[in-house]
Amino acid sequence: MDSAQSSNGAEAKVATSVAAARSQAAEAAPLAELVRTLYHEHLLRDRAIAAACATPRARFAAFARAVRDLLAPQWARTQETYARLNPKHVYYLSMEFLIGRSLGNNLMNLLLDSQEPSIGADEHLDWRSFAEQEPDAGLGNGGLGRLAACYLDSLATLAFPAVGYGLRYEYGIFRQTIRDGWQEERPDNWLRRPDPWEIARPDAAVQVKLGCSLELRDGRVQPVGGRESTLIGIPFDRPVVGYGGRSINTLRLWSAAASDFDLRRFNAGDFIGALTDSIRAELLTRVLYPDDSTVYGQDLRFVQEYFLVACSLADLTRRFRGAGMDWRLLPERAAIQLNDTHPALAVPELLRILLDEGHLDWESAWDIAQRTLGYTNHTLLPEALEKWPVSLFELVVPRHLEIIYEINRRFLRDLRVRHVADDARLARVSLIEEGPNKHVRMANLAILGSHSTNGVAKIHSQLLKTNTVRDLAELFPERFNNKTNGVTPRRWLRLANPALAQLLTEVIGEGWITDLSQLRRLEPLAADVGLKTRFLSAKRAAKVQFSAWLKQTADLVVDPDTIFDCQIKRIHGYKRQLLNVLRIVVLYNRLRANPALQMQPRTCFFGGKAAPAYRLAKLVIKLINNVAGTIDGDPAVRGRLKVIFLPEYDVTLAERLIPAADLSNQISTAGYEASGTSNMKFMMNGALTVGTRDGATIEMAEEAGEENFFLFGLTAQQVADSRGWYSPKWHYDNEPETRAALDLIFDDHFSRYEHGVFEPLREALLVHGDYYMNLADLRSYLDADMHAVQLYGDAAAWARKAILNVAASGKFSSDRSIEEYARDIWQLSPCPVPGFDVA
Repeated sequence: MDSAQSSNGAEAKVATSVAAARSQAAEAAPLAELVRTLYHEHLLRDRAIAAACATPRARFAAFARAVRDLLAPQWARTQETYARLNPKHVYYLSMEFLIGRSLGNNLMNLLLDSQEPSIGADEHLDWRSFAEQEPDAGLGNGGLGRLAACYLDSLATLAFPAVGYGLRYEYGIFRQTIRDGWQEERPDNWLRRPDPWEIARPDAAVQVKLGCSLELRDGRVQPVGGRESTLIGIPFDRPVVGYGGRSINTLRLWSAAASDFDLRRFNAGDFIGALTDSIRAELLTRVLYPDDSTVYGQDLRFVQEYFLVACSLADLTRRFRGAGMDWRLLPERAAIQLNDTHPALAVPELLRILLDEGHLDWESAWDIAQRTLGYTNHTLLPEALEKWPVSLFELVVPRHLEIIYEINRRFLRDLRVRHVADDARLARVSLIEEGPNKHVRMANLAILGSHSTNGVAKIHSQLLKTNTVRDLAELFPERFNNKTNGVTPRRWLRLANPALAQLLTEVIGEGWITDLSQLRRLEPLAADVGLKTRFLSAKRAAKVQFSAWLKQTADLVVDPDTIFDCQIKRIHGYKRQLLNVLRIVVLYNRLRANPALQMQPRTCFFGGKAAPAYRLAKLVIKLINNVAGTIDGDPAVRGRLKVIFLPEYDVTLAERLIPAADLSNQISTAGYEASGTSNMKFMMNGALTVGTRDGATIEMAEEAGEENFFLFGLTAQQVADSRGWYSPKWHYDNEPETRAALDLIFDDHFSRYEHGVFEPLREALLVHGDYYMNLADLRSYLDADMHAVQLYGDAAAWARKAILNVAASGKFSSDRSIEEYARDIWQLSPCPVPGFDVA
């Protein structure tokens, strides 16, 4: 069977599976009764309490366990089917899986959410209310982790055999609070109470050997040479339910533990000393992304990355060898995908296994490793392409450093023999960055050690080849390809936006849920008056719902009849939240200067976290909050312009805000955003985009037509060509609105009691060259914004463009992305799982 046939077969099988599951799910009463019975049993068994006396958290836990009981037989059947048929698997290695809450998503994919009236017939079982007790899983931070979660959803929905591998962080990156406008970081102890979805698998634990010991010094864990040590990786499995409930794959997360407990020291009375090894080991998976602005944080992050790779490869090779397979068949049975450079140590680790445990010769081992491994690059920023000190390799994984040196020696030797590289190019492509402190280039290692390197949007993949790793791309052009990102329409439309989802189903049928390209059927209907009216009603319902939630949870009052103008993403210079604030200050100045100015009232929402050590990003958060406070207190603009920074931006908050959004700001400096995925979610939910020609926004505009977008600013080529001569001071001197906005900020209008607090921003913009070209694009941004707001005044015209955006969003389903990965990189075929049986 060729790959195209495989893909078409996958779609047909998914449709059949969903239809069969839906037929079973139509018998609501038996399923509802079973759910209710399991729910009450768990309250009694686990808590020894009746539902009437249970707390909301206890009710959530009992209901979640009831749902897990319901899916468990099919989860087991999925694994049994894979074991019996031995299909090729993809193993997806990622430091992040930003999965959000699981209860609603699992109910939806099991097709049980439609049975809510039957389930809720029990007066003590209002699952939507006590589902609020579930924390967002602290397993990711941003787009990288959310993409991984979407891909797992699509893999299961499309019946592809897959395992996701990550780390079981006890704490997320941090919980964000705002104090006096400043971001403060607090522990995100999301596992403070038992998670009802995970199952510990201690029998599947693996050993990870380090060339050093981990020591506690000054309250920090750091690798220390002198003796080897062993960690234990304990797997915790979570179900990944495909839509329709047929295929239930596994997300396996590794938790670190000590190899032994020192009973002798404990019995001798040294209770703390006896626990030291356990404390050291457990700290390894305690926090997502330790602060790497310090040597301690860098060391811990490096060991985390190796721990993920070592545990995952030990597990997947054990599965492979357990089926009695010869090592040379590994590429036929396993595809290992590296989600960014974090798992790039998989290259030397797989070679170590093949050489030292499989006893293969170098050429065979190298061929197997390359054909098994694939690498997804997610960044064009040089600072984000990881480089680790050679000294750290020598300390923690000396055998891997030997292997890396041997890879590099053979690689550079072959280039010299082929006369395809001069000394300068050899230095650029080498795995080792020379200098006083040598470093290993992890992106080069991932590219060289794999058969495929893909970018995540057309422009990103092109710039990756022509700029970021140009020399390697010229040497291995056949390895480079593009796989534009996508997001799952199940969570981001069907679950998050029930009003719009119901409208779509009524108009074009429910096939869009597993084939998002069917949204194209909306195009000829976009001018229909009735559809536009119903679309606007669904949007307003989402806005009213979000406004009510905001009032209830944060005591913030917003008017759902204002434009909901949103930028929600990680706070970073290239994402240009600062540019957005400058736009708002210009609008504020316009209203102050001309109170009679006709301007559509709007509410501007920001959300996102800044890395703890990223001082300028944290200062931008401070500026947003100060501007918000000043505007709120100014009667001249009250009711016409409002700014809100939403702290602790996470998946659940995004699910609430994105359906309510009217405008989506995708305003990164062109050539810096790899893809973006929030842009896709906004488009799918009927928001219009004000954006630069960057990342996947370019492809989105191509699909919908640029006339249905509000594009502005320099192109990536213009940004690159401007380096060396661009002068932000020119914009300050020659653009009165730009100068007035900057003067207002830097003359302390927004910081009257904090003199000079925003001086570092002034220096970044006017002294140090405005690296991300905020001032260069401000004028163009304001023009695009004006066109968008003028259109909003014509509700019918706005609705038509919004519907056309929804209709064009089909390409940006993660199902399409995964089908391309399976066809072009993994050579993976579906493995349908029989029967959906909840008995």
